[in-house]
Amino acid sequence: MLNEHDIQTLLQRVINRSPGDETEVLFLGLDEALTRFANNEIHQNVAETNFSLAVSVAFGKRVGMAATSDLSDAALDRLLEQAAMLARLQPENPDFPGFAPPAEFPAGRQAFDEATAAATPEFRARAVGEVLRYAVDRGAVASGAFSTSRYQWAIATSHGLFAWQPLTLAELTIVAMTETGSGYAADAAWQVEQIPVAQWGKIAVDKALASQNPRDIPPGEYPVVLEASAVQDLVAFIGGGANGMSVTEGSSWMSGRQGQALFSPAITLVDDPAAPEHWPMAFDFEGTPRQPLTLIRQGVVGDAYYNRQWAARTGHPATGHGTPPINPFEPGSAMGRAMFPLHLTLQAGDTPIEQLIATVERGLYVTRFNYTRTVHPREVVVTGLTRDGTFWIEGGEIAYPVKNLRFTQSYVEALQHVAAVGDTLHREPAYGGFTRNPALQLTQFRFTGKTEF
Repeated sequence: MLNEHDIQTLLQRVINRSPGDETEVLFLGLDEALTRFANNEIHQNVAETNFSLAVSVAFGKRVGMAATSDLSDAALDRLLEQAAMLARLQPENPDFPGFAPPAEFPAGRQAFDEATAAATPEFRARAVGEVLRYAVDRGAVASGAFSTSRYQWAIATSHGLFAWQPLTLAELTIVAMTETGSGYAADAAWQVEQIPVAQWGKIAVDKALASQNPRDIPPGEYPVVLEASAVQDLVAFIGGGANGMSVTEGSSWMSGRQGQALFSPAITLVDDPAAPEHWPMAFDFEGTPRQPLTLIRQGVVGDAYYNRQWAARTGHPATGHGTPPINPFEPGSAMGRAMFPLHLTLQAGDTPIEQLIATVERGLYVTRFNYTRTVHPREVVVTGLTRDGTFWIEGGEIAYPVKNLRFTQSYVEALQHVAAVGDTLHREPAYGGFTRNPALQLTQFRFTGKTEF
């Protein structure tokens, strides 16, 4: 992979050849290695090196973008020609703020780990092997993946901005199965040593065994204890809906409600790019310094986040949440300029998960949600299924496994009915990294259908 000096030289070379009034060049590099396992066997070790160069050219308020993975001079000339042609064909965008000027980036935001970057197939296989041996010994079947990745992101503009950051990320997902039960565990961190692979394997297998022979229960409203993996879904939908475009257009749960006590006072949701226990980053994909935000503070609706265009359109400051015009996690795929939080943390409370369960007389314990889709974005009404370990709670104890249920529930409403918040934060893989979430006890959650499994 190219180093910082090589990337800076490349980006400046593109800018020097550009015919536009303004030019932005974004480099997205990825080295990823993955160990995949199924049916209690490692069946695949793969490695990929990929990068994309996305060039945006502006003539006044007309902007065009093109991308390539060919760094030859002829390819770069074609790339600029294509971006320039598309720019001339575009209507003027009155909200185009221009490309980013030079900026001071926060010091000390480092998310690069040599051990993660250098992790070998043998290293991952040894860790996965412990999971597989435990599954075999207990008559379960384990599947999943363990990956270690290295990213390089860099941006330069014709106004003199250059910013570069290397990052690492390790991700683990395990699903364990028996004939009638399943269990799940996952983790992600920018330091691979923080992921206890064998421990997560034991959790997934033990849950698969505990969830065998599930019983049928009717749909309805029940108190629930949501594991952190299920809470991740609430956090992702709520966090994703706090973007400045949706807020301005009136389709966000935030619209017209900022400053209101909309949620339980137990809920505080932050997006903190400086947190070393998260995935610290100094700048976004537009070259804006990333700012910490509090989306919800003790139940009160807080700040939305803005990319450069929507900041200029609404008069808000850009918060460093701009996305690239192509997908940084699948280089070469189209994405479009948008905004997204990559550092969401739902702050922990003070209640151990055992106590969350012990204070429920009759209700459900949910490991995670699956195949969730938005029904109504304004109230964040979501439908989906429970999965990989759903249990009935009776008299403050987990009594028996139950068949999975479909739910249709406003996540805004759900977070108004928080009885207690778990005392431990768990990292859960999510689009663009991971979130950090505690378990929650909710006094009611609406289940609208049932399954046969």
